Amino acid sequence: MTLETQLDYAQNWEKQHPNDIWLTQPLGGGKLRDFTFQEAMGEVRRMAAHLKGLGLPDKSNIALFSKNTAWWILADLAIWMAGHTSVPLYPTLTSETIRQILEHSEAKLIFVGKLDGFAAMEPGIPEGVARIALPLAPELDAPTWDAIVETTEPLAGEIRRPKGDLATIIYTSGSTGVPKGVMHSFETMMSPGERFTESFEVRKDDRMLSYLPLAHAFERYVVETGTIGRGFHVFFAESLDTFVEDIKRARPTLFVSVPRLWQKFQLGVFSKMPEPKLKTLLKIPIVSGVIKKKVLSGLGFDQVRIAGSGSAPIPAELISWYRSLGLELLEGYGMSENFSYSHMTLPGESAVGYVGKACRGVECKLSPEGEVLVKSPGTMLGYYKAPELTAEMFTEDGFLRTGDRGELDAEGRLRITGRVKELFKTSKGKYVAPAPIENKLLLHSDVELALVTGNGFPQPYGMVVLSEQARKRAKDDAAKQQIASTLESHLSEVNATLDQHEQLDLLVVVGDDWTIENGLLTPTMKLKRSAIETKYGASAESWYQKKQPVVWA
Repeated sequence: MTLETQLDYAQNWEKQHPNDIWLTQPLGGGKLRDFTFQEAMGEVRRMAAHLKGLGLPDKSNIALFSKNTAWWILADLAIWMAGHTSVPLYPTLTSETIRQILEHSEAKLIFVGKLDGFAAMEPGIPEGVARIALPLAPELDAPTWDAIVETTEPLAGEIRRPKGDLATIIYTSGSTGVPKGVMHSFETMMSPGERFTESFEVRKDDRMLSYLPLAHAFERYVVETGTIGRGFHVFFAESLDTFVEDIKRARPTLFVSVPRLWQKFQLGVFSKMPEPKLKTLLKIPIVSGVIKKKVLSGLGFDQVRIAGSGSAPIPAELISWYRSLGLELLEGYGMSENFSYSHMTLPGESAVGYVGKACRGVECKLSPEGEVLVKSPGTMLGYYKAPELTAEMFTEDGFLRTGDRGELDAEGRLRITGRVKELFKTSKGKYVAPAPIENKLLLHSDVELALVTGNGFPQPYGMVVLSEQARKRAKDDAAKQQIASTLESHLSEVNATLDQHEQLDLLVVVGDDWTIENGLLTPTMKLKRSAIETKYGASAESWYQKKQPVVWA
């Protein structure tokens, strides 16, 4: 058969390579379960038969609420095979957001899987929404995946869906307000996945570790659609505590992450080998090769041939640092509304600070205001039940408004310079773009997160969250003074690179962490600016009055 949709590809692997291992799932306590294509698709067919037997309306919306596991992908395929549409939920949502999504999507059923803190989330599931418990789910009163699979006869034969059918509704992470339901067809998902794997020559013998939320378009595009299209082996992470071991088990050949985690990996290296010492060793010809191999092996990246970063801007210096280790960190750029398929850098063609050229089949231009406008094979069908919002997202000639400000160089490479709506105005009437300044602040080895704000103040100011190691050191007064001194020097260095109206009056070290759980980061670890500014805004005046370059909040 002609392979067009995820279902077509998955059934083809089932037929052509039934005994090849496809997915590896940790079960806890060091136990693992490997799924062959035949075993995986056997479970998919049985669950699809069960869903069809429930008598749900055709093309019902079915929610998928779990951390990444093998059964996440299998449930997605089962939903599609049964003729329905999947609605993924981030595994860190509050009960309020869960209810908003489930009610808005009119989900008829929800798969509940591996989750932390489910007791606080469960009230968000409306009464009347049927449940199925995936393996590794918290205890709940619902039929289980294993019991259903054990007692249900599988659907037989080739099951196909038109490539233009609505396949999924991805609710945005809500960094700018209430989540919106981004509608994607099988084609707007599969076409980007095929082009991605072709561009990077992804092979069946590649390996990936799945740990970024599959509810997000980025992981779905690279990992789920990638493995369904190319059949490569996917390993799943067990927990944060076992993450390094999970990477080493997978020995990935392809590895994608987000800037915050790339920075955490770097800070982990520095905690074992101070930055000045590492710099010195990397300059010694005979020693540098050994050190590079040791650092990459320690991170589990010694087999990585393609390393990528996406979801948010990454400091150019961080990319350069990884390159000094021999890991060419490639940037990509996209959004849920184009299934993350917009721009990417290819091996040997990258330029630090740029997210690359438009992907194959993508058109890009800038508006007169500098907004990045994109046409992509992955462009969404629209927002679910929101035609007015959909219309606002497109120009008259059909380009998607990204909301990002950018610049194009002579070779067509794109540099993201900030968000159109993130610009704020000081009391002097000057506009400031915070993102480039934040990237500079993140270059201090003790800084994990940074936000620049100052709307209505004469000059902007920065807020930073220290790394875990720095926070522990700061409990000692002498160490705290030393950290403050280095931050003051760093602030001076950053200010020296900025125009006068952009220079920061002060740097505030906040004592709280910014996390997904406390609502200050999105599920993809982007800053929730409005939430952070609301939390600390009342203190800003008192910080300014201290007239100190570094203030501890």
